[in-house]
Amino acid sequence: MKTYVPKKEDIKRKWYVIDATGKPLGRLATQVATILRGKHKPIYTPYMDTGDYVIVINAEKVALTGGKEDKKVYYKHSGYPGGLKAIPYKKMKEKFPERIIRIAVKGMIPHSSLGRKMLKKLKIYKGAEHPHKAQMPELIK
Repeated sequence: MKTYVPKKEDIKRKWYVIDATGKPLGRLATQVATILRGKHKPIYTPYMDTGDYVIVINAEKVALTGGKEDKKVYYKHSGYPGGLKAIPYKKMKEKFPERIIRIAVKGMIPHSSLGRKMLKKLKIYKGAEHPHKAQMPELIK
C-alpha cells in the first residue's frame, strides 16, 4: 500500500457561507475550523493546507450557553510589566464581534505557519452582507 499525498492541482478550493445567528460559539468555531483545515475532504493531509474558504455572516448574533455571557473575559498582554488587559465578553461583542469568532477558530487550528495560512481563508462580517458573491459560496446550515 502507498500513502496518498495530494498534489497542488488536486486541491480544489470551494467557498462556504455560515450564518452565525443563534449558533453556540464553540460549535460554530469547530465547524469553521474543520472546513478551514480540510478535514471534511477525503484528500485531507495534516501537513498540507487542503481546506476551503469560509465566510461567516451575522457575527454579532453568535450565542453563548450557560452564564458565559456575563463571566467570559478575553485577556491580552503587551509584553511589558503590568501590561495585562482584560476585556469582558459583552464589551468585545459590542466593539469587535468579528474578533470573538476569529479567536475561537484560531485556538482550533495549528499554531504554526500552516495555521496562519489557513486563518487567512476565514472571512467574518458583522451583518448579513458580504462582498464575495462572485465566488458563488455554498450555504451551510
